[in-house]
Amino acid sequence: MSITNETELTGMQKASNAVAKTLKSMIQYAQVGMSTKELDEYGAEILQSMGANSAPALTYGFPGYTCISVNNEFCHGIPHAERILQEGDLINIDVSAELDGYWADNGCSFVIGKDIHQHEKLVTASKEILLKAISNIRGGVKIADIGHLIETEAKKRGYKVIKNLGGHGVGKSLHEEPDELLNYKNRFDQRRFRKNTVVAIETFISTASTYATELSDGWTMVGDKGGFMAQHEHTILITDGSPIILTAENAIF
Repeated sequence: MSITNETELTGMQKASNAVAKTLKSMIQYAQVGMSTKELDEYGAEILQSMGANSAPALTYGFPGYTCISVNNEFCHGIPHAERILQEGDLINIDVSAELDGYWADNGCSFVIGKDIHQHEKLVTASKEILLKAISNIRGGVKIADIGHLIETEAKKRGYKVIKNLGGHGVGKSLHEEPDELLNYKNRFDQRRFRKNTVVAIETFISTASTYATELSDGWTMVGDKGGFMAQHEHTILITDGSPIILTAENAIF
């Protein structure tokens, strides 16, 4: 969406704070031996306490309040009572919500407990690449150039990017134009970021795969060549200078 007045900015800030605080709290609450369903229900309580509604449940009928993916699950993981978190698991939580007609989105990958499977290097790469991408976004910058930056930075670290997942516009609904803010350079994409618009910028950094495929449950996505993936996401407001990170409360950086 485009921010045209103070009311819209305040609305986006409130929605963004809701998802950011929920994500941060869920990361802090997660522990070995807990089910992903218990973690999801904890997140739902926080969202509801702030008057926010789960975006995936509201928009798509997703069978959970938040998406929680574990290890080889790349994204859109369904919370289950039988899925128990283990020491060293690579977890991704994606929290998006609607509050008073405004929508915001954020996500984070992290290792639970001790890093016994050496996932932390991948997690750190994803965070650093997202920070660098955001720092280079401003009005007038080509969307494809940010995709190129993300892929280049991933390759420098020995990783790949997932090419069929990407960021998106957000604000008056969960997914808006500009859609397909991809993690590689699409040479046919001549679009540019526009000042005063709100977008969700995401990294999809992978150890082995370049495409995500959907499992038979109709939601969960895994890599076409296996491996692991780390994702980090912020909702930002584009300006003439450095973007305003509306979901900064999640403390990813």
